[in-house]
Amino acid sequence: MSNEGKLRLGVNIDHVATLRNARGSPYPDPVRAAKLAEEAGADGITAHLREDRRHIVDADIEGLMEALEVPLNFEMAATPEMQAIALRHKPHAVCIVPEKREERTTEGGLDVAGDDNRLADFIAPLRDVGCRVSLFVGHEARQIEASARIGAAVVELHTGAYCDYHYEGEFDKRDKELEGLRAGAALAHSLGLEVHAGHGLTYETVKPIAAMPEVMELNIGHFLMGESIFRGLGPAIAEMRRLMDEARE
Repeated sequence: MSNEGKLRLGVNIDHVATLRNARGSPYPDPVRAAKLAEEAGADGITAHLREDRRHIVDADIEGLMEALEVPLNFEMAATPEMQAIALRHKPHAVCIVPEKREERTTEGGLDVAGDDNRLADFIAPLRDVGCRVSLFVGHEARQIEASARIGAAVVELHTGAYCDYHYEGEFDKRDKELEGLRAGAALAHSLGLEVHAGHGLTYETVKPIAAMPEVMELNIGHFLMGESIFRGLGPAIAEMRRLMDEARE
């Protein structure tokens, strides 16, 4: 990605596809949303192809690969089907996430430490074709250390609990979670991992995460898609970019 050292913003366009699929219509088009995000200053686009295709579908990945000038971060579960799709498209990055059919959104991080042999074998072919492999993890040291051990290039720290505690008014728990994320980011960086963060971030919660010097990329989707209803997608992204830059200063 461009602008080395700058805190990058990856925009997740999954929920444009959620809205499209609610009516079974061809619109709104997530590829169009991705191009608008690109024009508004997104440094990358994230899309999660789930096993049940509840939002992004295979044709969207095809369209994104053809249309985008910024990198695509392909979120996926560690399954043979998803591995084959990633190997066919060879996106810039793949982010391995845990996935359960019944969940509304991704709950928690991967248990890398408990599944290290399988995950090491799973990510090796992806690395071999040039994909940057990211593992979506909590801030626990054992998960970060295992991610480095099996050869991931990146860890994306799960910020969902921090954001949930903020909106539930559990500020002591929020601050403790934030400290855990800071420690996790520092550990990951010391192990040679690039550090990303995401899940649940909003205008209210982004600045403490953006201020962490080790964090190189934030991936934000659901909030930006919701805010775009009121502001428009470009202005919604511009405001997030402003807050990120302000925090980094």
